[in-house]
Amino acid sequence: MSGPLRSLLGELEDGAVALFVDGPNVLREEFDVDLDDVRDASEELGRLAVARLYLDEHATPGLIQAAEARGFEVVVTSGDVDVKLAVDATEVALDGRVGALAIASRDTDFKPVLEKAARNGVHTVAIAPGEHGRSDALRNAAHDAVVLEE
Repeated sequence: MSGPLRSLLGELEDGAVALFVDGPNVLREEFDVDLDDVRDASEELGRLAVARLYLDEHATPGLIQAAEARGFEVVVTSGDVDVKLAVDATEVALDGRVGALAIASRDTDFKPVLEKAARNGVHTVAIAPGEHGRSDALRNAAHDAVVLEE
């Protein structure tokens, strides 16, 4: 597979990538994000070992079904989506199963997750849902950043 990130990084040592998507912040009408584009951006790093979409209790059954059809594990939480995603992403980044962690969000709450993963030898990528949804803090905390076209 070729792509801009793959050419910049070369092959990651173990090739496994974990993708965590902050649904409430990424899947907004103003961004018109396609989950396939998010997935494709992370697959440029290597084999996708984890693909999770986090949603709140207001998620429609149609959205959940569409995400599952695209290969995402959907996590619906009645609590704070950010907390659940941050804890899960940190756990995966630190357990040695992946060489890269990609977080799709515009929320600076995930900056510590990217920093912790990077300090532990995991390559980090911040995926923004568009130029207007880009977080400079996430972009600066990650090794690489991707902005999905609007």
